[in-house]
Amino acid sequence: MTPFNRAALTLGLSFLYAPIVVLIVYSFNDSRLVTVWGGFSTRWYGVLFADAPLLASALVSLEVATLSAAIAAALGTLAALALDRHGRFSGRGAFTGLLYAPMVMPEVITGLSLLLLFVGLDVERGVSTIVIAHATFGTGFVAVVVGARLKGLDRSLEDAAADLGAGPLRVFCSVTLPLIAPALAAGFLLAFTLSLDDLVIASFVSGPGATTLPMRLYSQVRLGVNPEINAASTLLIAAVSLVVLGASWLSARRGVGAAV
Repeated sequence: MTPFNRAALTLGLSFLYAPIVVLIVYSFNDSRLVTVWGGFSTRWYGVLFADAPLLASALVSLEVATLSAAIAAALGTLAALALDRHGRFSGRGAFTGLLYAPMVMPEVITGLSLLLLFVGLDVERGVSTIVIAHATFGTGFVAVVVGARLKGLDRSLEDAAADLGAGPLRVFCSVTLPLIAPALAAGFLLAFTLSLDDLVIASFVSGPGATTLPMRLYSQVRLGVNPEINAASTLLIAAVSLVVLGASWLSARRGVGAAV
């Protein structure tokens, strides 16, 4: 690597990650002022864990992320199987476009579209609508990860199980599912992370009593940044990082890291 490329890489990484490092460092600041270093302290983490509304929002985020990721994992796996196993069926292009559209569509458009849908159907907005919205958003990502694994799957194993008398459901549960399990887990974790981190879509489809952690942090930041928000953001960064690393590790085990 040339000195110019090394300098460019260093500047690029610094631009991306220096603000995150500063946020993490100042979460351990003893001072009430976020721009003045008052010494190392973990006092704001104690304040954070005593903040009942913020903890309630964190529990809502975990509930939404878990449920939406489970739904996205199921639907994404079925979609990947349909695209991989059924060749060129009628409507394949439209199905593929609809499946992957939420991945490339601006989140504002996705959130507004879902809001209009829920209003049109007279659905009360709350945790359930956020779960549906996040599952819609995450299904395409799961389909990509699982689909990449299915393309590299040895179909002769399924054929052998079928020749021995196993029905389609038995073949799927005994052969296909164990083989795609790491990719399925990686897709679940990816959908979980996307849900946990989302602010825009949840802001459109949430209702009273359904405030997620990113929404709570955003509303507090608008009134001014304090070290407690730095502490909450640090814990959120740590949680997302662990989930992403877990998804990457599971994907690398089966050679689908590139799809993630």
